[in-house]
Order: sequence, then structure tokens, then C-alpha cells
Amino acid sequence: MTTHWESLLRPPADAKWESLLDGDGPSTGTLHPVPADRAPFTAASRSSRPSRHRIGDADPKLAAPRFRPGGVVAGLLWAGALLATAACWIDLPEVASTTDGLAWLGRLTGLLAGYGAAILVALMARVPYLDRTIGADRLSRWHALGGRGILALSAAHMVFAMTAHALRSGVWEGTFGLVLYGPGILEATISLALLLGVGLISARAIRVRMSYETWHYAHFLTYLAIYLGFAHQLTGPSFSGGGAWAWRALYIAVAVLLIWHRFAVPVVRSRRHRLRVAGIRRESADVVSVYIAGENLAGLRAEPGQFFRWRFLTKGMWWAANPYSLSAVPDGRYLRITVKAAGSHSRALFSLTPGTRVWAEGPYGALTAARSRSDKILLIAGGVGISPLRALFESMPGRVTLLYLARTVEDLVLRNELDAIAAARGARIHYTVNEDLTVPLTGRSLSRAMPDLPDYDVFVCGPRGMTQKAMNALRRAGVPRQQIHLENFDF
Repeated sequence: MTTHWESLLRPPADAKWESLLDGDGPSTGTLHPVPADRAPFTAASRSSRPSRHRIGDADPKLAAPRFRPGGVVAGLLWAGALLATAACWIDLPEVASTTDGLAWLGRLTGLLAGYGAAILVALMARVPYLDRTIGADRLSRWHALGGRGILALSAAHMVFAMTAHALRSGVWEGTFGLVLYGPGILEATISLALLLGVGLISARAIRVRMSYETWHYAHFLTYLAIYLGFAHQLTGPSFSGGGAWAWRALYIAVAVLLIWHRFAVPVVRSRRHRLRVAGIRRESADVVSVYIAGENLAGLRAEPGQFFRWRFLTKGMWWAANPYSLSAVPDGRYLRITVKAAGSHSRALFSLTPGTRVWAEGPYGALTAARSRSDKILLIAGGVGISPLRALFESMPGRVTLLYLARTVEDLVLRNELDAIAAARGARIHYTVNEDLTVPLTGRSLSRAMPDLPDYDVFVCGPRGMTQKAMNALRRAGVPRQQIHLENFDF
């Protein structure tokens, strides 16, 4: 069954506060006690917590043109690529034959591949500034696109270089002989094979058949591939002088960023905040909420819409750090995540016991109120993608409307909380349920329901297919690209 868009304009139904605070509603039962002082949503907690972002205040920065850090970072990366290949371009006039041309192309593609490998690791080192300004979702897309580019450049480098050597020394010496006896060539060949293997399992047709944990840890092979390829890079003619030191400095800087932000900082923060599971609550047959307590949680500076990478220190879970969004506004006492059982790690959350120690990396993500420049907000959630948007629905100032898409009524998790929030703040909420997800998510239906939609900031979170459909519909409805903020819920 699909509900009609016109119902979007209806006022929200009254919520029963008493049943919500008593724990009734969509939950099918509590597996372990939820902290007694942590109701899912209360009017008192909402009114006593000031918003960190107020839209419409007399702040000249809000009226100024928006700074686009993504464009600046992209420009710097392209400038770095030009600098990394400068020696190659200087030598271009000396190319005098086909063999020289092939060797030059091999040199150029090799330099670009080596530079790109370092940059891709830096982008995924979880540097807080990049994550908050550009967003983890966008960085992941850059990483995926860049990864395909590096594979293509590495393969092209091998073809060009080996063809040039074959023309100079013969087929055997230019191919098998080069691999077996050339300086660093065997290591580079193994490196390329590893990269191709990781690229193969990253293809969507294969990735969707793998668990997140398997896919994630297979990516650690890229570190070995980069290490093996680095030794080969320094044998090239571009590093006969001081260029080798600059190349080493690039890779050392990236290694420091990676070790600091992905290993050292999480360990230090976990020891400082002493996170632990306080309780869990089953929201439906396959969705669970986990409450995490700790010391000085306000010091984490988490915002609604962000996520952490959680590592639960218990048997079978300690080795995996999976990303889950906050599904409630951080209040300094508890953090809450709401997760659907989609793999071995997420299913194991159902069996967590209070007191389990937790390590958390983050907060990450730029799907926050800071992205908005309008007092009109539309939130579009698909399935368990409601998690970060539920926190934004409660905390964002202005005129907020929520559109929640799901396959079945049972998939509308946190519905009682959402109804209570809508009633308390006078917001509009609309549920669309359809088993085939053939929902009326089109530009025409959006424009008919909300004629002033181009004035809205829109936040979208859900599966990749749903977010792409929403993006297309919003663009057809006239919403500018810079006013659409999305986060995919796929890995």
C-alpha cells in the first residue's frame, strides 16, 4: 500500500506521551534494561537543550556566500598532481621516438598512480576537518572514484613501460625478464595484483554479496600493495635527485595522519571516556537500539546527524569497527544508535550485555544542522536511514517536515518517538509504505505537495537506490544541488 502525497499537508496525529514514556509502542520488548533516566524523548529534555545552530538569526556569516571546502581541497589535489609530475612534463620535449613516447607515458602514469595512492589513503585517514567540512559520504565517493582511476593508471603504466622495454630489449627481456630481474618490478607486479583483487571485490555486483566486515578487512591489502609499490617508485628517473625526499615526505606525512587519526586518537579517547553499553532496546524484529554511557560524553562534541565507528569489546565483535549513526540527540549522559540486523556484526548487537566496554572512533559525518541555510527543512529517510534524521528531526530549528519511506509498517522504526517529536514541535510528518518501494518519489509529486520546495534545505539518508531516486526527484522539483545534503546507508 502506498499513501498519497497530499497527506503530507495534514497536521500530525496526537501522540500519547504516557505510553511513550512507559516504553510502549513499536518496541517488541527490552532485551536488557534501558537506563531509567533515559526516556526516548521528553518535552522537558527538548526544551531544556538549546540548539547549537540557529537559522535566521542576525548573523552576517549566514548571508555570506558559502565557503566550499570540497572545491578548495579538490583544487589543491589537482595542483599536487601537477607538481608531482612536473619533472615528467619538463622532459617532454626530449621525446623523439615511439619508444621514448611509450616510456614517457609509462613514467607519467606511474607518477600519477603513486601520487593518487597516497592521496586516497589520506582522504580516508578520517581527518576531522575533512570529515566535518566535506563529509564522510562524499570522501567515500572520491575514494571509490579515485581507486578506479589508480587501477587504470597502474595498469596503463605497466603496459606502456613493458612495451617500451620490449621494443628496446626484445619481448622476453622487456616482459618476463623485466619482472624477474628489474629493480622493484616483481614487488610492483604483486602490488598491482593486490590492487586488482581489491578492486574486483569492490565491484558492486560482488560487494553486495559480501559482509561489511569481510569487505572492510580485505581493503587492508591495499596498505601492503602501496608499501610494495613505493619501493618500485623510488627506482624511477624522477627520483634521482631531491625528488626522492619529497616523495618520501609525502608518504611519511600520510602514514602519520593514518596512524594518528585511525589508531592513536581512538585509543586515547576510549581510555578517557570509558564508554560502555548501558542497555539495549529492541525496536522491531530486526532493529535494535543500543545505549552507550561513559565519562564526559559532552567532550566528544558529537552532533545530531553524525556517526561513530563502534568497536564492542566482546567475543566475536572486538576486531570490527562498524559505522552506526546516532539516533538520538547527544545529551552528555548517553549516546544511542539504532541498527538493523544486516550482517554478523549488526546481528550480534542483539546479544550485547550492559557493561560491555566500547571503543568509538568519531564523531564523523557532515549531515548536520550546520549544512542548512534555510529555516525550511525537509528530511527524507529510507528504512533504517531514519537513525541520523530522527536526531535532526528533534533538534533542528525552523519549519521541519519529515518524509519516511519503508517497505512495511513494521519497518517504520522509532515511529512513536517521531510522532511525539512532531506533536511537541508542531512539525509535519509523512509515512509512505510500499512492499516494492514503488513510492511516489517524483519531482511532480514533490512540487505538488510543497510548492515552495526550492526554498528548502533537504537532508536525505537511506539505501543508495532510494537516495539517488530522491536526488533526481528533488532536482526536477527545482531544488538547487547545494541545498541537497545526503548520506548513503550502503557500504
